[in-house]
Amino acid sequence: MIEFSGSTLLLDIEGTTSSVSFVYDVMFPFVRREIALFLRDHGREKEVRRACAKIASEAKTSAASAENIPGLSAAGADHLAMSEFVEREVLRLMDADIKSTGLKELQGLVWRRGFESGEMQAHVFDDFPPALRAWQAARRRLAIYSSGSVQAQHLFFRHTIVGDLLDFFSAHFDTQIGPKKEAQSYRLISAALNTDPQDVLFLSDIVVELDAAQAVGFQTALSRRPGNAPIPPGHGHPEFADFSEILLTK
Repeated sequence: MIEFSGSTLLLDIEGTTSSVSFVYDVMFPFVRREIALFLRDHGREKEVRRACAKIASEAKTSAASAENIPGLSAAGADHLAMSEFVEREVLRLMDADIKSTGLKELQGLVWRRGFESGEMQAHVFDDFPPALRAWQAARRRLAIYSSGSVQAQHLFFRHTIVGDLLDFFSAHFDTQIGPKKEAQSYRLISAALNTDPQDVLFLSDIVVELDAAQAVGFQTALSRRPGNAPIPPGHGHPEFADFSEILLTK
């Protein structure tokens, strides 16, 4: 049992509230399957162009040569060249599991079509909805920190297999506040929440993320769920396999 008397629970999504397999077997393949058609149909829309521009900018920063990266234009030929480039770059970044801000934004836009059409419903663990109700009844603040964009987080929790859970959360953070493996990100989250770090319990399935949060004073707990990566021994964080193992105290 993990006792927690603080004010705020900060949760990861993948491997904590939802299965890793849903993300890798459903959400990511959906993007791979739909990205070309999505860019063809929506590539001139403002928010899509903004995400594509971020992907191109990040590619220019990381590439040894930017000669083959097209400029972003609404003109037909330039639009086609950019769409083809972005499609290739999206697949490359996903293959390499690179946490690109532009990629996450574009993925969120593609997922919006999937969630809003009903083609996808987000998986959540059975013990998660009752835990949310219990934490809310105990007047705890709930927040999300995920590598997926804030927009994708909203879609995810609004369209789950048990219905709309979005209203349980008062704050959402993504990698725009900083990488999840860096302590500074958790300092910024604590400041954004206007909460003392030791008043926050961060739940994640990734030890290095928990280490970063712990380094700035967060309380931490490691999610142990089916399909999660093997847990290294001696990691120094309490573990839980069910949210009922988290006991809220006054």
